[in-house]
Amino acid sequence: MRCPWMLVMGLAAVSVVPPRLSRADAPTEEQRAQLYAGLAELQGRLEQAEVERRENRDAAVFAKAVEWLLRHEEFGRKRAVDEALQVLEWGDERAGAILDRSNASPGRRILAYRSSLDGSLQPYALTLPRSFVADANRSWPLHVVLHGRGDDLNETAFIAQHEGQPADNAATWIQLDVYGRGNNAYRWAGEVDVFEALADVQKRFAIDDRRITLWGFSMGGAGAWHLGLHHPDRWSSVGAGAGFVDFYKYQKVDKPLPDYQERTLRIYDSAPYALNLADVPFMTYGGENDPQLAASLAMQQEAEKLSVPLKVLIGPKMGHQFDDASFGQFMAFHAMQTLKGRSKPPGNLKLRFVTCTTKYNRCDWLRIEELERPYEPTTVESTFTSGQLNLATRNARALAIARDAAAGVSIDKSPAMSLRDSTAGRLSDAYFVREATGWKLLDAAEAREFVANSKRHKRHDLQGPIDDAFMTPFVCVRGTSRPWNTAHQSWADWSLARMEREWDKWFRGQARVVNDSELREDEIADGNLILFGDPGSNSVLAKIVDRLPVKWTEKRFTIGGKVWDTASHGLALIFPNPLNPRRYVVINSGPTIHEEDFKKSNAWLFPKLGDAAVLKLTSAADGGFVEDTVWATIFNSDWEIEP
Repeated sequence: MRCPWMLVMGLAAVSVVPPRLSRADAPTEEQRAQLYAGLAELQGRLEQAEVERRENRDAAVFAKAVEWLLRHEEFGRKRAVDEALQVLEWGDERAGAILDRSNASPGRRILAYRSSLDGSLQPYALTLPRSFVADANRSWPLHVVLHGRGDDLNETAFIAQHEGQPADNAATWIQLDVYGRGNNAYRWAGEVDVFEALADVQKRFAIDDRRITLWGFSMGGAGAWHLGLHHPDRWSSVGAGAGFVDFYKYQKVDKPLPDYQERTLRIYDSAPYALNLADVPFMTYGGENDPQLAASLAMQQEAEKLSVPLKVLIGPKMGHQFDDASFGQFMAFHAMQTLKGRSKPPGNLKLRFVTCTTKYNRCDWLRIEELERPYEPTTVESTFTSGQLNLATRNARALAIARDAAAGVSIDKSPAMSLRDSTAGRLSDAYFVREATGWKLLDAAEAREFVANSKRHKRHDLQGPIDDAFMTPFVCVRGTSRPWNTAHQSWADWSLARMEREWDKWFRGQARVVNDSELREDEIADGNLILFGDPGSNSVLAKIVDRLPVKWTEKRFTIGGKVWDTASHGLALIFPNPLNPRRYVVINSGPTIHEEDFKKSNAWLFPKLGDAAVLKLTSAADGGFVEDTVWATIFNSDWEIEP
């Protein structure tokens, strides 16, 4: 029988893993002093380095783990203090020691990268197989393993469970165990963590991009459904063990959510993406007696409706865990797909691809650049005959197709259009837009204009909702001048403080905050601007407010044809930044998921405010605010408010 903790932390099948640990008392003053002293010593040693090198990151993440443990008083494990002291010792040993292909040895160790989102250090675990040799002519298959939810999971616990573990005797692949910034089902910054950790591994080792396996169990299974179906061209195979695939059924919610939340459930609910099972080999597992088997069976029904393949594995008489025989079949499936590998570029020419958002818009040679209506299922299905692609689409209004995919293409029974037409210039993709008379192939000048997006349409990484601004680099900008309304400013200041606090705790990093007078041009060019205040207090907001879909005066603001009093209402908004339309500007909001959502279930980590919302503000006893959403919307594909 395979215990769930083994799958939570992704340990090798032969490892002996301790049982789940119980709650513990806070450390004694002596222990606390010992931890602070050890942390200061390690940090002092690391600060002596004149420049940050990779080896310093790999050591500094051990210090970061203990720093966050102390900052948030996360002593829920009996051995938390002992683990923290061990982590500091490992960090001291690691300082100055670099892991590269020339000196790497088999086994598991903690490594780190610095995130582009917020500059934070984030850990991951890397296991080199016993057969590993530093051969410049060889690339290795990779397993990306996603852990399950653990109430006492933090960096220290993650490091303690992984550092120094032996490699599995049978493994013939390098393994990346993702931390994912904690317990968020690999959504938002947790999703970014998967791909940033993967990119860091690819910088250090030669990884075969056509042989990357993704799998996980429980919350990790939910993450495998999400990342496997949203990015189907990244994996040679995907395995989801006992992971949820929807919100309503999983949380037993009968009352419909408001429309602006209902629609954005389609960002992460996996069931609407079942068609993408056609594009990646997929196996799902559930124990016969596990309520979570329902997720696998629901996806099996969706697969049968769509005539797409899905391997379903059921563990006889098992609860929320693998049995050994099923786990063997699970791993054998991935081994077989690793041998096959993904198709070489341009990839599968007979795609069946669906998305509900331009956030997840690509598969092999295809990108869906624009949707007719956001969050509606948008499909492209292709056949390939006599050197020509034949596409059938739904809800797509702009496409990009790799020019080396075929000689020509017909879209929705249009006359054939050349993918290798010289008028397309040197662009690697051909661009197509839907017009009233049908699909049009853009010439070189039109294609360049389309890529520039001067008309400011919703595109990949520029499609909202508010929470999407925190999946690419961002900086919070604090207003420092005299506000138009002091009550509104008090709420804005409280919102910023909440954002900093919750990002630190739940996404395990520190949000960068600058004063409006100190904002640099490179920060405008490189990141999303998260502005707090009103046009009186925030000079950056004052510069752009006339180019936002809101009219704002000292006593009121107007949006969506409605007028609101600024003394008792707040505006949260995302929009293309007028100072840099390739990036977002956000007004008075951090992520719209908050502490109560994280504590309930990962399924609640969906957007709460759409693209824009008006909040009724009431003072709370603790000095903060109670927010009641009285109006909210999702902009259309042209970033406009529809009646």
